[in-house]
Amino acid sequence: MEAISRLVFTVASICLMALAGGLVAIAGVRVFRAAYSDGQFDNTLLDSIGFVVVGVAVFDVARYFLEEEVLRAHEMRNAVEARRSLTKFMSAIVIAVFLEALVTVFKVAKQSPEQLLYPALLLFGGTAMIVGLGVYQKLSVSVERESPAEPRKEKSETRRGAEDRE
Repeated sequence: MEAISRLVFTVASICLMALAGGLVAIAGVRVFRAAYSDGQFDNTLLDSIGFVVVGVAVFDVARYFLEEEVLRAHEMRNAVEARRSLTKFMSAIVIAVFLEALVTVFKVAKQSPEQLLYPALLLFGGTAMIVGLGVYQKLSVSVERESPAEPRKEKSETRRGAEDRE
């Protein structure tokens, strides 16, 4: 069953990476075409930035699946590992949300300022995601402290550094 799961995650990751590459390629083609036509180049640039941001976010999700589900192929063994993994994943998503919100603010402000509620809500959502991640980080530290069986790399390195100085 694990082999099937790894195969499915591998195929899904490769498909997501290919689609992400397609989005980036489409963005490049659209910019190239707009540069050599009479069209609205600034709108095409903003749309292309959105495509690239979404493409990078999708690629990062695919990379996360590949690393965590295929290459590592084991359950999270401790709270530190789970926290780091989730933080990496959420950071990529939050960055994509903020970049998309920024692009949308510029686009909407130029075309129809009365529609600025959506990008403002997107910025608020990104901020809420960061706050939620911070709360998760803070709460997970207490779980890490309650599990003495877990390896505490940071503390052991800090202790070694202090012992070396003495």
